[in-house]
Amino acid sequence: MKKPSWVIDKERSRRASAAETVWLFGLHAVRDALMNPKREKLRLLLTRNAADKLADAIAASGMEPEIEDPRKFSAPIDKDSVHQGAALEVKALDWGSLSDVAAGGEGKPLVVLLDRVTDPHNVGAILRSAEVFGARAVIAPRHHSAPETGALAKTASGALERQPYLRVTNLSEAMVTLKDMGYILLGLDGQADQTLAQGVAAAKGRPIGLVMGAEGPGLREKTRETCDALVRVPYGSDFGSLNVSNAAAVALYEAARGE
Repeated sequence: MKKPSWVIDKERSRRASAAETVWLFGLHAVRDALMNPKREKLRLLLTRNAADKLADAIAASGMEPEIEDPRKFSAPIDKDSVHQGAALEVKALDWGSLSDVAAGGEGKPLVVLLDRVTDPHNVGAILRSAEVFGARAVIAPRHHSAPETGALAKTASGALERQPYLRVTNLSEAMVTLKDMGYILLGLDGQADQTLAQGVAAAKGRPIGLVMGAEGPGLREKTRETCDALVRVPYGSDFGSLNVSNAAAVALYEAARGE
């Protein structure tokens, strides 16, 4: 019996995903990945200076580094990347299912959902804030979001190795799954009538999902409709706009504080 085309496409996508690798760079990102037993590590390129600085992490990983000439660093990364003489080829991390992580993962019953936030620097900063404030996961759609890259990992400053970053097929379906699990979803919208603090208070201790849109377009209509409430970060001037990573940090602080 011939397989349906959608099944064939799904299997191809799964095989392609399994074959993909990521080059992490920078001393912080490489050290944390080397120390992470859950990270599948493939190839390590270092200058002699970087190898000396990462000696403990290299020993812990059991990897054999390839020593590079700093003037001819051969890792396939952008030539303008601040790699500090360290690059590591890895497979993307598998954090497991949304239900498992959101229901019983480490940290507070608090997650961040990103609606088409594509800038890796913003996502890296959000991962860092999510780790600081004890969130269980950062969730984003598999398409139209920032993938796991060296730039994202460097901005996350090690948080990528510890903070679950879940890429889901459909964000709206993931939101419905979270609601079925008891999460209340608060969408950040600068024009909302209700403040963030009011939204957190109204949750009355229930698990919270903070839904953040991309800068400019904000939340898509379907995403807005799926939220339980829209809330805003109050501002004290005529200019009331925050970078999405800054808004996420404020929202995470408020949600964690309001438990």
